[in-house]
Amino acid sequence: MTGLEQVAILAAGLVAGILTSTVGVASLLSFPVLLAMGIPPVVANASNTVGLIPAGLSGSVGYRRELREQPRVTWFVVATCAIGSIGGAALLLCLPAGVFEVVVPWLILFTCLVVGAQPWISRWLRSRHEDPDSLEPRTRMSPVTTFFAALTGVYGGYFGAGSGVMMMAVLGLGLDLELRVVNALKTLAVLAANVIAGLIFVFVADLNLTAVGLLAAGSVVGGYAGAHIGRRLPPTLLRILIVLAGITAAVVMLR
Repeated sequence: MTGLEQVAILAAGLVAGILTSTVGVASLLSFPVLLAMGIPPVVANASNTVGLIPAGLSGSVGYRRELREQPRVTWFVVATCAIGSIGGAALLLCLPAGVFEVVVPWLILFTCLVVGAQPWISRWLRSRHEDPDSLEPRTRMSPVTTFFAALTGVYGGYFGAGSGVMMMAVLGLGLDLELRVVNALKTLAVLAANVIAGLIFVFVADLNLTAVGLLAAGSVVGGYAGAHIGRRLPPTLLRILIVLAGITAAVVMLR
C-alpha cells in the first residue's frame, strides 16, 4: 500500500466517523475506498467493520448527555443490536458476498422515506387514538420496535451500509424522543453491532490490519466531531441531510 493510498484510507476514516455520528451512512464511503485499494470484498467488509468501531465509540462519548436522558432505552438498544449483529456476522461468513446487493438499495430508500415522513406518520398514528392528548410519550421499546431494531442489528453485522438510517427510522417511529436523542441512540446501536461483529471477525475472518488501523485513527476523530455537529444541527435540517445521504447511497449502490 502506497503512502497516497494510506492517506486516502485515513481520510475516508475521518469522514466516515463524521457520517457515523450524523447521517449514518459511513460504510458507503469507507467500504468503496477499501475496494479501490484492491482489498477483496469480504476482507474489506470485515476490516471496515472493525476499523469503524472507534467512530461509534467516540461518537457515543460525544453524545453522552443525550444517552443519559434515556438510560433504559440506551441499554435496551445496545443489547438488541449486539445480539442481532451476531447473526449478521454469521451470515457474512456463510453467504455469498452479493446476496443483498439487489435488496439493500431499495431498503435504504424505503427507510429514507420513513425518516423524512416520520413527524407526519407519528401525528397520523396519534390522531387515530380516541383521545390523542391523553397518550403518554413512548419512552420504552415495544416488542415491534425491538424486533425491527434486532433486524437492523443483523443487517449491521452483515454489511451495515445505511444501517444508521434504518435505525433512525425504527427508533423514530417506535419512540417519542427528540431527534438528537434518536441520533445518539443510532450511533450507539451502530457501535454495538460493530463491536460484536468485529470481535467475531478478529477471530474467524481475514483482516487487512493496515486498513483497520488507518480507518480507526481517522474515524475516532471524526466520530467525536460528528457528535458535536449532529447535536447542533436543527432537527429539520438533520432529517433532510439523513434523507439526502440515504438516497445518494441507494443510487450509488444501484449502479
